[in-house]
Amino acid sequence: MHKITLIPGDGIGPEITDAVKSIIAASGVDVLWDVQEVGQKALQIYGNPLPDVAIESIKANKIALKGPVTTQIGKGFKSINVTLRQTFDLYANIRPVKSLPGVKTPFSDVDMVIFRENTEDLYAGIENVINEDRVEAIKVITRKASRRIAEKAFEYAHQNNRKKVTAVHKANIMKKSDGLFLEETRRTADKYSDIAYDELIVDNTCMKLVQQPEKFDVIVTENLYGDIISDLCAGLVGGLGVVPGMNVGEDYMIFEAVHGSAPDIAGKNIANPLALLMSSVEMLKVIGETRAANSIQTAIYKLLEDGKHLTPDLGGSATTSEMTQELCRLVAN
Repeated sequence: MHKITLIPGDGIGPEITDAVKSIIAASGVDVLWDVQEVGQKALQIYGNPLPDVAIESIKANKIALKGPVTTQIGKGFKSINVTLRQTFDLYANIRPVKSLPGVKTPFSDVDMVIFRENTEDLYAGIENVINEDRVEAIKVITRKASRRIAEKAFEYAHQNNRKKVTAVHKANIMKKSDGLFLEETRRTADKYSDIAYDELIVDNTCMKLVQQPEKFDVIVTENLYGDIISDLCAGLVGGLGVVPGMNVGEDYMIFEAVHGSAPDIAGKNIANPLALLMSSVEMLKVIGETRAANSIQTAIYKLLEDGKHLTPDLGGSATTSEMTQELCRLVAN
C-alpha cells in the first residue's frame, strides 16, 4: 500500500480529486490517501491557507497529489504554490506537453518537456517599497539552482531518448543573471555528448513555439520564463485541462493540476479531471506502478479518440461522473 498526501484544493478541486481516486482504484493500485485541506477551506478551518498539518503530512509521505488552490491576487497570503515549492525545495517544475488523439488544435505533432527552475528568479518574492511611487522586485539567479535544473533536464533527455535540449533566456539584456544561468547550462551540456544543445532568447522562443512547435524537444529555463512558456505550450495541445504537472525535489514530489480552481463551475459536475489524472499517471510511474500508469494512459487516449464521454470544455456534453465512470470501465477492462 502507498500512503500519499491528497490535497483536494478549492473550486472544482474536490470533484476532480474524487474522480482521480476512483480511476486509480479501478486500476488496482492500493493507496491510503492522507487528505489535507489547503486553500480557502483551510483558511476557514485553521486561519491559514497552508496549515502546518498539511506541511507535516507531505514531510511524512514524501509524495502529494494536489488539486487546484486559490490564492488572492495582489493581497493577503503568499502564493500557496510558491510556498510549497520553496518549503520542500521542489526545484524542478516539469511539464510534458504532447498532442493528444481527438483533441483538435492547429498542431498534431507536439511532443516536448519543459523544465522550469522552480525556487528563485523573481518568484523569490523579494520586493522593496522604495517610496510611494516606486517598488523594486529583485531577480535572484544562483549557480546552484541553475546547475541542478540543467542537470535534471539533460539527465531526463539522456534517459528518455530525447535528442535536444534548448536553454531559454534573456541574456542579451540581463547579462549577469541570465548569463550565469547559461554558463551553468553550457557546462552541463558539455557532459552530454549524445544530446544536441542550443539557446534561444525567450521572445524568439515564443514566436517559434507558435510557428513550429514540433522543432522543440526538451526546454530548460528560469522560473518566470518557464511559467509563461509552459502555459503557452499547453495551449498548443488543447489547454491546461489536458497537460500534467509535477514539482520535483531531492526528497519530495508534488503532482498537480496546473489549471485554476474554476469556482464558476464548481459543484456543477462538469469539471474535466484529465489534467490531474495525467499528473497522477506520472506519480504512479514514480512509485513503481508502471502497469497501472500505462493502463490509465491508454484509457485516456481511448476516451479522447472515442469522443463520446467528454466534458463540455473538450467539446462533449458528459458530466464529470460520466467521464469518470467510462475511464474506470476502460481501465478495468
